[in-house]
Amino acid sequence: MKDFLKFTLATITGLIVTSVILFFIGVLVFFSVASSSESETQVRKNSVMMLNLNGVLAERSQDNPFDIFMDDNETVLGLDDILSSIKKAKENENIKGIYLQVGTLAAGYSSMGEIRKALEDFKTSGKFIVAYGDQYSQRLYYLSSVADKVILNPKGAIMWMGLASTPIFYKDLLSKIGVEMQVFRVGTYKSAVEPFIATEMSAANREQISDLLNSNWKQILNEVSTSRHINSDSLNAYANQMLLFYPAEQSVKDGMADTLMYKNDVRNYLKKMAGLDKDDKMPVLGLKDMINVRKNVPKDKSGNIIAVYYAYGEIDGSSSNQLSEGINSDKVIRDLRKLKDNDDVKAVVLRVNSPGGSAYGSEQIWYAVKELKAKKPVIVSMGDYAASGGYYISCGADSIVAEPTTLTGSIGIFGIIPNVKGLTDKIGLSFDAVKTNTYSDFGALGRPLNNGEQGLMQMMINRGYETFVGRCAEGRGMSADAIKKIAEGRVWTGKTAKELGLVDVLGGLDKAVDIATHKAGVEAYTVMSYPEKKSFFTKLLETNPGNYIRAHVLEGKAGELYQQINVLNNFENSDRVQARLPFELNLN
Repeated sequence: MKDFLKFTLATITGLIVTSVILFFIGVLVFFSVASSSESETQVRKNSVMMLNLNGVLAERSQDNPFDIFMDDNETVLGLDDILSSIKKAKENENIKGIYLQVGTLAAGYSSMGEIRKALEDFKTSGKFIVAYGDQYSQRLYYLSSVADKVILNPKGAIMWMGLASTPIFYKDLLSKIGVEMQVFRVGTYKSAVEPFIATEMSAANREQISDLLNSNWKQILNEVSTSRHINSDSLNAYANQMLLFYPAEQSVKDGMADTLMYKNDVRNYLKKMAGLDKDDKMPVLGLKDMINVRKNVPKDKSGNIIAVYYAYGEIDGSSSNQLSEGINSDKVIRDLRKLKDNDDVKAVVLRVNSPGGSAYGSEQIWYAVKELKAKKPVIVSMGDYAASGGYYISCGADSIVAEPTTLTGSIGIFGIIPNVKGLTDKIGLSFDAVKTNTYSDFGALGRPLNNGEQGLMQMMINRGYETFVGRCAEGRGMSADAIKKIAEGRVWTGKTAKELGLVDVLGGLDKAVDIATHKAGVEAYTVMSYPEKKSFFTKLLETNPGNYIRAHVLEGKAGELYQQINVLNNFENSDRVQARLPFELNLN
């Protein structure tokens, strides 16, 4: 018995000691990961930068402890890191070229366009760009077509089929469970509510989506045509043939790809492009390596700061939390106030990538931008989206810069209140009420809004629309009537928005920074990004694994469907008055 107790005690002690040791090993691993991410990368001669286009593209990168448990398809890449790394690769004489390893990257066309322009600028250095993929999605082919050589797996394919929008409608589903969405809106084209009240696109929505698709497709065709030396008519013909289902040899024959090759042979091909022999060493630097490469610029001593403030995601929506891409209006207005009061900050570039959201949150940010603008220049740089609430927070800036394929405008608002009487009848719930005044039970479950309540809701929405139009008119120096002619909730591409006066300049973030420095009247300056990124260990303490999976993995995989289900799931916590982009404008 004594031996048994001794053996048991020894086993328990061993388990405890082992657990403690493993815990400290885990802590050391985390420390090593964190510290390694901060060490400077030394670039050896004849290096090649490899940009692995896999995962989800976000406006900014943010270290997250759970990234180490995710595979490449769930990695979050920062657009800011990619653009700065391409610029550093251009400036570093030891880097001979860029290798685009094409996988599956979830990103919008405007973000792809920004990367594409950075790569075009890179090519002016005389260095090479080579792209390789087993299968190119249309978006990644659009990006990769800028390469000097496009290589395709001998058994691979290129997805080239044009653009389409395929919205999902929930009206019949909601009817079956006894839920009716009571909708109040202003704007013929304000179609964000259509999935909940219709079974097909309205004529107005079909018109605006058709115009958006054709405008963006023309832009894509023009850029690919220029890079690949294929006329637009031929590119359209290839799209109509659905090139994806043809043998890889057809892509080479059509000029979409340059050669067929397996990945094992790509390294030697890159060496050849770099002017190296097969046996020569060719170091490859990934994006994480490039982030820690020192810039080839002298440190600015002027003390002048051009601030780039990132505002991306839904405004005060269910995704506006510490982890996912969401705009929390309270935080944004605090941050902008600090930038206003910081005398070292000479101008602010507000980087907006948002489909909109809460009308109240949008108004609060609009006012903060107005206050900031009264003291220093404010330039807006639009990403994939800056529509509805995203345009609301942008319209007061000194100047607005957008990509040709940016989706913007959508000047209109709406409100939704669900009527669940059908559901309560189905499950046998009954309601009664005692009230002191006419509208004391406004919004009560178990009944639809009466005529008086509907009139009040529509009156509030109308007033909100007039306010939105007034903000745009003031910011753009146009009359309210002129804004209304291009408002009505209609979404425009950046290219068309410039023609209509809603946007000033076509370009990316660099263009916005150039305008900001010019308006600020400074020659020496440092560009600094805000809000400040949180440290690795702060993120470790704050991160909820469940939120991380929902925010990045599910949203990246399910896209539009996830967004709509998430809105229904968090409906009770959302503002009833919304200024946001239609869900279905996730153009494929």
